Amino acid sequence: MLDKLKEIENRFLEVEKDLSNPEVTKDIKKYTSLNKEYKSLGKIVEKYIEYKNILSGLDDAKVILNEEKDEEFKEMAKAELDGLGEKRVLIEEEIKILLIPKDPDDEKSVILEIRAGTGGDEAAIFAGDLLRMYQLYSEKNGWTLGLISSSVGTSGGFKEIVCSVEGEDVYGKLKFEAGTHRVQRVPETETQGRVHTSAATVAVLPEAEDVELEINNADIRKDTFRASGAGGQHVNKTESAVRLTHEPSGVVVECQDGRSQHANYDKAMKVLRSKLYELEVKKQNEELAGKRKTMVGSGDRSDKIRTYNYPQGRVTDHRIGFTSHNLPEVISGGLFTFTENLRIAENAERMKVGGDG
Repeated sequence: MLDKLKEIENRFLEVEKDLSNPEVTKDIKKYTSLNKEYKSLGKIVEKYIEYKNILSGLDDAKVILNEEKDEEFKEMAKAELDGLGEKRVLIEEEIKILLIPKDPDDEKSVILEIRAGTGGDEAAIFAGDLLRMYQLYSEKNGWTLGLISSSVGTSGGFKEIVCSVEGEDVYGKLKFEAGTHRVQRVPETETQGRVHTSAATVAVLPEAEDVELEINNADIRKDTFRASGAGGQHVNKTESAVRLTHEPSGVVVECQDGRSQHANYDKAMKVLRSKLYELEVKKQNEELAGKRKTMVGSGDRSDKIRTYNYPQGRVTDHRIGFTSHNLPEVISGGLFTFTENLRIAENAERMKVGGDG
């Protein structure tokens, strides 16, 4: 492990040097890539320095134990040895996790899509509940959630809603939310008091940056239309809503939230880039024969990932068999325990994949 850490430190110093090179700063693509690598390696180098200090302290304590005659000094050295030994075990575990190959998208902001599934009006209401849960979770993480487009349900909630979530490590935490969410409860519209099961699907797309994806503008058809629903006379009188069609792939996105056509176009382009990036990543994953997707990070919309059972006040994540008996806290944005347990499961899976290869 020490050899591997030394290699990483050397690479870190090399990248640090490159970043101060004026030629590199002129090349935005290269500079962005190196800057990301520098931040990522920096976290490991920080732990490596801490680890070296612990090893050095252990060596010093061993020398005192072997050579010192004073019993009091020897007792102090023994206590130091025990304490540093525990620290060594902990930091070695942290370093092992840091050395697991990362998903390069983890640090990115995302496009979040929530769609009502089976269950009619109740599914749309549940989609609205999920949106509120992610709004509160975003606030707790210091992220910014912004609306891109929405289609309101007839009895409240949303048939479909698309948002952007911006901040640090957004995809790394929100990617576990991708899939089908199921709710079991008595709907407000239910007169007999029966528990119904409804569902909503969540898609989490990492935002694609200009340097990662080249889109030919000639391949994009732009249509404008009048925004529907809430927004007052201003929105309905002008064709401010934008629909973009990427003709080679058939991907269609639209945005009607912004006041101006220009603002809507920018937001729609952001969604389009992310959708095309997702298609590209899927294609690459399929081409890498023998590479397994991690159990918890596949994000297939058809996968039933979580059940919110209101009568029993519990939330169960089916991928890892983890249950919280505090549904009100979870639905109020308290997703941290789920995220942490899913990350642990993903790391274990990645370590297994690394061991297989």
